[in-house]
Amino acid sequence: MIKIRASLVIGLFCLGSTTADSQTINVDRGDIQVRVPSAANAESQPALVVLLHGYSHTGQLRESEWKFGELVEDYGFVLAYPDGTRESSGNENTFWNASAACCNFQGSDVDDSTYIISIISQLTDLYEIDPKRIYLVGHSNGGFMSYRLAYDHSETIAAIASVAGAAANANHPAPPHPVNVLQIHGTADSVIAYEGGNLNRFEDTAGREVSRPYPGVIETVERWASYNGCTLEKISAKNRDLDRLLPGAETAVTQHTENCKNGSSSELWTINGGSHSPDISDSFSQQIVEWLLAHPKP
Repeated sequence: MIKIRASLVIGLFCLGSTTADSQTINVDRGDIQVRVPSAANAESQPALVVLLHGYSHTGQLRESEWKFGELVEDYGFVLAYPDGTRESSGNENTFWNASAACCNFQGSDVDDSTYIISIISQLTDLYEIDPKRIYLVGHSNGGFMSYRLAYDHSETIAAIASVAGAAANANHPAPPHPVNVLQIHGTADSVIAYEGGNLNRFEDTAGREVSRPYPGVIETVERWASYNGCTLEKISAKNRDLDRLLPGAETAVTQHTENCKNGSSSELWTINGGSHSPDISDSFSQQIVEWLLAHPKP
């Protein structure tokens, strides 16, 4: 059973039910939705999955489409899906300040890396999360943010799954600790291109185009393989079905697992013909959760 620290209980509902509980916490930027397995199915130290939305979206929107909350009860993990901040002008889109490329287009000084790790810290204390099983899943801008957290807080993050995101453009030295990485990307993505590209359609305050390059999928995955000490030789695994509108098992799987530090890995699931927002198969989110749970910190 999950042990909830009484001093931090916030917005609890339906405790003791046979379905996942909907709860909220607040880390100084408004309510954050949290799903917690019922007492009947909760582990004493559950895993934590933090779901990060894309640019202009919200945590609720991403969760409503990918439905990780429906897996909380069966797999016994805690799920949180926070929101980024809103831009100060224009359409006031939500964003994460993840990298020079994506998606702080108005020059905000918001520190989302510290904010998200603060969320993780509070949830870890509140639900006694297993420190070896803290995971991030991000779409697009949320994928960029997942890589940022993995780099900034490699001592905390066990694994990330980035869907249609990318690492930072600059190739920094390896972080102190290995982090398991899964990149999921469609070859027909017209927003964050599979081969890499430049988000230069946004202008600065003087009306000039700003160069915002980001690396391609192969470069991202191989860089994290190198960070993790893996050889760049990759192996292929069984194809997967991630997109319900594409025929068969359309997703090719390649893995970097040889000589990696502490059993870590860097893996790529290529959705052949897939777009920026896949038409997800019935098992899309389940496959991601199972991959994450299979990749704890040692």
